Parts: sequence; C-alpha cells; structure tokens
Amino acid sequence: MTVSKMTVSVTGPLLVAATFAAATTVSAQTWPDRPIKMVVTQAAGGTPDILARLVTDEIAKRIGQQFVIENRPGGGNVIGTQAVARSTPDGYTLLWATAAALVTNPYTFKTLPYDPFKDFVPVGKVAEGPFALLANPDVPVASLPELITYAKANTGKLNFATDGAKNFSGMTAAWINKLAGTDIAAVPYSTMPQGAQDTIAGRVQLTILAIPSAKSLIESGKLKPLAITMSKRAPGFEKLPTVAETFPGFDITGWMAVVAPAGTPQPVVQRLNREMHAVLTDPAMVKRLSEIGFYTEGAGTPEQTAAFFRAQYDAWGKIVAGIGIKPE
Repeated sequence: MTVSKMTVSVTGPLLVAATFAAATTVSAQTWPDRPIKMVVTQAAGGTPDILARLVTDEIAKRIGQQFVIENRPGGGNVIGTQAVARSTPDGYTLLWATAAALVTNPYTFKTLPYDPFKDFVPVGKVAEGPFALLANPDVPVASLPELITYAKANTGKLNFATDGAKNFSGMTAAWINKLAGTDIAAVPYSTMPQGAQDTIAGRVQLTILAIPSAKSLIESGKLKPLAITMSKRAPGFEKLPTVAETFPGFDITGWMAVVAPAGTPQPVVQRLNREMHAVLTDPAMVKRLSEIGFYTEGAGTPEQTAAFFRAQYDAWGKIVAGIGIKPE
C-alpha cells in the first residue's frame, strides 16, 4: 500500500512534466500555425512602426504566416512592453523592443511593471539609428569642437531643442554638456517636429534629431549638421564626424530588437532568429533600412543580443549617473 502510494506520488509530477515537455516540443515543431502578433510600443506611422511592418512582411514570406502589428503606444513604452511580458510564451506574441523600453526606462522610472532581463528572452537585434547634432545655419560654427568653444565664450546665447530631460535627445544634450564642460540650456518640446521648426526659425539654436527626421533638413540646408552620435561614421553621412571623434567612447543610438516573453520555447526563438537574420542581411533590406536612417549587420544570435542589451544597460547607467537624472 505504501509503495503503491509512493509510486503514484512520484510518477504524477513526472507524468505532468513529460506531458508539458511533449506539448512544448510539438508546439515548437509546428510553429507557426497561425498569425503572430508583434506589439509595437509607438503609434502607427512612426518610424518603429514603419520598420516593424517592413521587416515582418519579409519574415512572414519565409515562415508562411503573417504578422499582425498591434500598436500599444503610451506610458513611455511601458504599456505595450508590460502586455508582452504578461502574455503566453508560445511564440505568438512578440515585442518590437526599443532601447527606451529595455535599457533606459529602468533608470528613469522608480518602478516598472516588468523586468527587462527576467521577463523577456532576446530573439535578435534589428538595427541602430544614430542621432545628429544640428544647428541653425546662422550659428557661426561648423563642428562640435567649434560649438564647444563658441558656447564657452557666449554663455547663455545657445539653447537645445529636446524631447525632454529623460528622453533620448534631452539626455544626449546633457551628456554632451557634461563632457564638454558647457552649459547650453535645454528647451523641452512635446514633439520634436516643433522643436526642429523652432531651430530652423532661430528661436532656439540647436537640436538633436534621429537621422530619419534629420536627413531631409540636412539635405535642404535648413539645418547644419555638426556631428553624429554613433561610434563610427554612418553610411551616407561619411563626411559627418562622430561625437566620439571629440569624446572617445561616445556612442548613443536608438535601436530596435525583437524579444519574446520569458519561457518561449528555445526552438521557436532559434527559428525566429534565423529568419530575422536572413531578412536583415539581404542587400535589398540593408539598403532600404539605410535609406530610412537605420543600420543593420543582421540579427546576431540571441546570446549576442543579450550581451548587447547588457552593455547598453551599463552604458546608460553611466550616462544617467553622470547627468544626475533621478527616477520618477
């Protein structure tokens, strides 16, 4: 009697575990057998949304199932990110993750309803998009070193149009000030198009814009480029120096990646990663992304993507500490 009970008590959990493992294997082997939801934490029509649709359309052709883009904007990327963190880890809900969602929000929010490292498994990196430091054409400088010299000699005469102290352009402006020993005031704007227009009009003198927004303003001569924020010169902007040429190690880019809820079957993650990498290394896709202002070297492996996330998290920790941002 005792032996019989013991047998049942041991084999019960084993049977459940075996059944779960078998179900997971079957799920991974048959994935995908229905459309996949990709959550984008910005509104439809924005750059992340455009890139998500462009890339997922090509992945869909390779896996034989369509992607449904679900835009969940608001809350500083928190709303959509939290929704994916709480979703079933079956490979049918993914997050088009931004740098803000995964590596800067932990420093700017006192609490988050998700853990960027524990609640997600990396699938692959999509692309990086640098920012350009731009000046009104009437500002008498042609480079970042000249701007620094001018700012120190003309205290109070320059202002940055930014998207706020805790957003990318605001933190970039503050970090440049910190490294340069300047005190260029930051003027926050609710939308960067308005900040750009005020820079063109001369109501403010400087701004920092993502390349997709900056490109046409540079080409038209409405704004003057002084430097780019990625660590190396960008394709198509080879004549534009990097901030790192003045401050070695400086590297601030916006980037996008795909992550899945923690617990997603590893074979599904690996399949997604392979298909992403194939799409992102196709010359036509590389060219298309470059035209938009984003640069890719492929998805990398999930492990490489995880290492990239950690390095970015550490780098932003240094920046946030350096400029004195306090979480709210």
